[in-house]
Amino acid sequence: MQRREFIALLGGVAAAWPLVARAQQGKRIARIGVLLFGTPDSDPNLPAFLRGLRELGYVEPKNVVIEYRYAEGKPDRLRGLAGELVAIKPDLIFALGGDVAPSARVATTTIPIVMVVSNDPVEAGLVTSLAHPGGNITGVTLVSSDIAAKRLQFMRDIAPNFTRLAVIWNPDHVDPEYREIQSAAKTLGIQIRSLEVRSTEDFDSAFETAANDRIQALMPITSRLMLINRARIIEFSKRRDLLLASGFGPWAREGAVLSYGPDTDASTMRAAAYVDKILRGAKPDELPIEQPTKFQLVINRKAAKSLSLDIPPSLLATADQVIE
Repeated sequence: MQRREFIALLGGVAAAWPLVARAQQGKRIARIGVLLFGTPDSDPNLPAFLRGLRELGYVEPKNVVIEYRYAEGKPDRLRGLAGELVAIKPDLIFALGGDVAPSARVATTTIPIVMVVSNDPVEAGLVTSLAHPGGNITGVTLVSSDIAAKRLQFMRDIAPNFTRLAVIWNPDHVDPEYREIQSAAKTLGIQIRSLEVRSTEDFDSAFETAANDRIQALMPITSRLMLINRARIIEFSKRRDLLLASGFGPWAREGAVLSYGPDTDASTMRAAAYVDKILRGAKPDELPIEQPTKFQLVINRKAAKSLSLDIPPSLLATADQVIE
């Protein structure tokens, strides 16, 4: 290479360098606001969401900053915390929980919101429809038809002679499961006792009613209130020798006879894909609400044996996890 050509090349590189530097400096860092009921350390679903972000290439602080606001279990704080997130003008807000999403929805009609909820977002008034959410909110619901009916059938498979079931649930948590259980129970010839609880203080009375009615089985409809009181429900079922079945895996792993419901980690990770799409320019009202497609059957054989119940081999063969 001639000296003149070398100098020209060097000059070209020098001229291009500021453009490269400016391009690198101009890489946009996404800002995500996260609204939680508990805390980042205690929320059981948050790790799956963060893992989903990492798998899509979002790494703090390289290309994303996450701003947390959390109520520490105090629901009256949620609206104020949602307002704080709106004030810092994030690119979007991630609301984790059916009791959390409404506060975010009230706080802004312009900032995109991605939610994960275990209730029905249409009945709860969060979206217009699953297919066409409308407005600035979309995401994932854990509600899916026939889950409760299948769970009840699994209970009957394990205990063919049981006829008295108590359903413990929070009527303020908008969810079609109770209606599904009623319909399935009628078909199976099972009597339903409704135990309504709206606060932690209601559980003792509900347990007393269940004991007086001599129920044989108990099914909680999962909500934040049920999760907070999960240990109490499991302890009560053990003390009264009840067949306990619920929606999510942790119940069976901690002492229920079975759980059947959505894979919550898989669904929460899917919310990260919604975040990615919106950060790339998609509009929330263009993204249908996603329902679960992956379900888990977890059977606690040890808990069943304590009730002198034998799990049918066919049910064991279909289980995703069997706890001995």
